[in-house]
Amino acid sequence: MKLLSLMLAMGFALTACSHANCGENKRENKSGAAIVEKTSSADRVKVHKPDGSLQCGQGKKISVSDMEKDLKGIKVYSSENKNDGMMRIQLCGTPTGFSNVYEIDRKDLDAALKLGFKEWTAE
Repeated sequence: MKLLSLMLAMGFALTACSHANCGENKRENKSGAAIVEKTSSADRVKVHKPDGSLQCGQGKKISVSDMEKDLKGIKVYSSENKNDGMMRIQLCGTPTGFSNVYEIDRKDLDAALKLGFKEWTAE
């Protein structure tokens, strides 16, 4: 049984990047030659900011693309508008719970936090 578990785990590890969850980061070394680094989805994190929408159609919703500009120079792999799934009081003028969510490299998390984003933990 342990051998079967080990074989399954090894098989998963070998195929983890073969299903489109790996990307490439390109940069140059001192001589100007391109260096390609593979990054997996495990090296990424999601961050978010509330989109500004309020219940009863109040507030001004900020689009995903407009808010992405706030990430100044941080590479974004994916973006979407999502609800955090939390229960809320039903009252006009209160937040809807929708946020603009961006997938970025884990190494850029601190920079995003300094820009007012928070780590997305809902899912």
